[in-house]
Amino acid sequence: MKNAHILVIPYPAQGHVMPLMEATRCFTSNGLKVTFVNTEFIHKRLTHACLDIDCLGDLMQMVSVPDGMEPCDDRNEHGKLAETMFQFMPTKLEELIIDINKNDDEKITCIAADCYMGWVLRVAQKMDVRLALFCPSSTAVLAVTMSLKKLMDDEIINKKSGVILKDQKVQLSTSMPLMDPANFVWACMGDPITNQIFFDYLFLEGKEAAEAADHIICNSSMELEPGVFTLFPKMLPIGPLLATNKSARQIGHLWNEDSTCLTWLDQQPACSVIYVAFGSITIFDQLQFEELALGLEDTKMSFLWVVRPGTSDNLDYVFPPDYIDRIGSHAKIVSWAPQQEVLNHPSVACFMSHCGWNSTIEGVSNGVPFLCWPYFADQFVNKTYICDIWKTGVGLNKDETGIVTRGEIKSKVEQLLNNTLKENALNLKEKVADSCVRGGNSSNKNLNTFIEWLKEG
Repeated sequence: MKNAHILVIPYPAQGHVMPLMEATRCFTSNGLKVTFVNTEFIHKRLTHACLDIDCLGDLMQMVSVPDGMEPCDDRNEHGKLAETMFQFMPTKLEELIIDINKNDDEKITCIAADCYMGWVLRVAQKMDVRLALFCPSSTAVLAVTMSLKKLMDDEIINKKSGVILKDQKVQLSTSMPLMDPANFVWACMGDPITNQIFFDYLFLEGKEAAEAADHIICNSSMELEPGVFTLFPKMLPIGPLLATNKSARQIGHLWNEDSTCLTWLDQQPACSVIYVAFGSITIFDQLQFEELALGLEDTKMSFLWVVRPGTSDNLDYVFPPDYIDRIGSHAKIVSWAPQQEVLNHPSVACFMSHCGWNSTIEGVSNGVPFLCWPYFADQFVNKTYICDIWKTGVGLNKDETGIVTRGEIKSKVEQLLNNTLKENALNLKEKVADSCVRGGNSSNKNLNTFIEWLKEG
């Protein structure tokens, strides 16, 4: 029997590429051949940032297809990107598969696609290839996708547009968190046109793909989201998917990591540093940036702050006057950090985060309590998990003008470090470790079951 050959395709964003690359590392370590397909834009950034990481090996090749946008177009226009991919990429993916399949020994036997790339279903059906989906976010979001008909029937959302009809929280099952429909991913993208595009192309298409897929694997664990996996047994938790040691560093970054922050952390006392990082998409205006800077200073604690370059209309943020001189050696500011290694460092006391799912499970897996500052998409649901379900963090609230003030930051840091949240975080860490893919328990068993299915060809 010929070897299984898996075509893997993530949604073109760092939070989607990273966990799928970790899943791919699991596939190749079990003898599976993988062709990993990024958009040309992501492929260029990824290969540039990962030149120093020996992560591919003979069984994995990275290729790219165009996303349909022009080189000068802004990929942060999420609606335009989603619509263009939907219209352009299916044909390009078909052409790629046809080209690969010219070699009988290399033929694609399965497509493993990001669940937010639901249009891949049509390609899989046309090419007569098995389909598996991968959920890189909290599976609560995918549960919402799978429950769209119920939400329509209950008149929570409009059947055609997804527009929210009722201002009330919903709970898909008694063991799942309460969710505010206003924070459903497609409802909070910024404008009605983008919201509609996301509803049509990511969620309606995603629902159809999830129902048709042979398997759905998820970067989560039964301990983190038991309600979802009980409600939708088709979803298999295989996470958390994390780099397991320093010789197998985290892969999938689109920025070059500044490892000097680890040396700086080595010089700090245990549990003394606030780690501040808001992922690859969050953007603050200048006023909020300054308030955050001054709030961190007012805590009187040391902090490690990731400030991405060029994140505000292609202009760098401006620090308050004399700020860098005042904070001196009590702070370290970098453009990107090796986050898993940072969160595993004994000097880190807490994590001020946008609550993206990768950051969430990395913090959880290292027993670090959170200061939650969600920006959009699934991050609001993740905050609910952290603050209300797991009780491992506190939320940062905006004032009447929409600003998280320096006083709020100082107050919540004090609150976080003077209660039982750290103990809760350490307890959750132990529970998750018991299910982790490297622990040989539930997630590991699910992963092995999935890999055996892939090997069937």
